[in-house]
Amino acid sequence: MRTIFLADAHLKAPTDPNYRLLLRFLDSLKGSTETLFIMGDLFDFWLGFPSHPFRQYDAVLEALGDLARSGCRIVYFEGNHDFHLGTIFSKQLKAEIHSGPAAVTVQGKRLFLCHGDQINREDRGYRLLRLVLHNRLVASAVRHFPPSLALKVKEHLQRTSQSGYQVKRERWNYREIILAFARSMQRQGYDGLVTGHFHLAFREELSLPSFTVLSLGDWMEQLTYGEMRGGELHLCAYRP
Repeated sequence: MRTIFLADAHLKAPTDPNYRLLLRFLDSLKGSTETLFIMGDLFDFWLGFPSHPFRQYDAVLEALGDLARSGCRIVYFEGNHDFHLGTIFSKQLKAEIHSGPAAVTVQGKRLFLCHGDQINREDRGYRLLRLVLHNRLVASAVRHFPPSLALKVKEHLQRTSQSGYQVKRERWNYREIILAFARSMQRQGYDGLVTGHFHLAFREELSLPSFTVLSLGDWMEQLTYGEMRGGELHLCAYRP
């Protein structure tokens, strides 16, 4: 059985190519996948309003439901565009939800899994914003917010994310930041790191002791994902 890691699809509209290809990919996993780890930012924006205003994602939710009914366990690590996921994921899809990083043993290997938005400790502005958006008071208040507020939050996050992404890439070497973080996890006894967020697709082996770094890239243009087979992490690209 397969173990799949997927991040950063940033789905927007059902007519978009990456949206349609993701539906095909999820369908291909049925009956052969033990666990699907969604490593954050599957959606360009999701906040768990009880009224579920994000109807453009119904086809993805249906595909995930079909996958779960086929016997696949779904584990969702919240990202910086999808958080406070709500009852659709926790009750309808029976997904295991992590609001932050977690240590998970997969095929006998102890992995540190995270969306990755907390890896860069120098990005203090974002870390403060994350602290505000992800706290329990915001989570409990969501049920009292009008759905129209979701669109305002979405627009703000999209503006700040798009305007700041290229600036941050020029300021920081994300690959080196990931590798430095991976070495700290290696010293703590982990066998590997799987992260999203940075939209960098690479796999690198650290030695003494053996440690695998897997940065998942994205499902926007690269269509990359991770797969674990026989206790080994692999970086894959979907070719329909």
